[in-house]
Amino acid sequence: MKRLRTTAFALALPAAIAAGLALTAPARAADVTEYVAEAAFADVRADLGDAVVNRGYKIDYEAHIGDMLERTSGDVGAKETVYKNAEFVQFCSAVLSRKAMEADPGNIAFCPYVLFVYERADAPGKIHVGFRRLDEQGSDESKAALAEINGVLDEIAQEAANQ
Repeated sequence: MKRLRTTAFALALPAAIAAGLALTAPARAADVTEYVAEAAFADVRADLGDAVVNRGYKIDYEAHIGDMLERTSGDVGAKETVYKNAEFVQFCSAVLSRKAMEADPGNIAFCPYVLFVYERADAPGKIHVGFRRLDEQGSDESKAALAEINGVLDEIAQEAANQ
């Protein structure tokens, strides 16, 4: 009897994992908010930094994703250039983070907050600005705190993209 349960579990586990992946895979579009501006990348990137800093937040890290992909392209056998420019900035808010983490200590997973800005190699002059939406989950207090963070991220992205 014990062996049967183990075998059934062993067969059911991959199916459950596959089902979970199937349910979560197409969620990208709903999870990412993105705006497009027709402008110079440097201007939109500067506007993104200003939109963060002017709200009293400190950018604690900037990643130059486009440069990294270009620098490592030969090492990985890349055949195409994805971005003309691509960066992200990350920051945190003591006020917003405390509110979210007091509602649910597990909300630490959402900090720091990240906004991206990129220009595709095949579409110069169209600058994408956005962020990955936080999953508004848990108690009503947690959902409200995470919704507030999503609102701030959305305001910043819209401001940077002049929306």
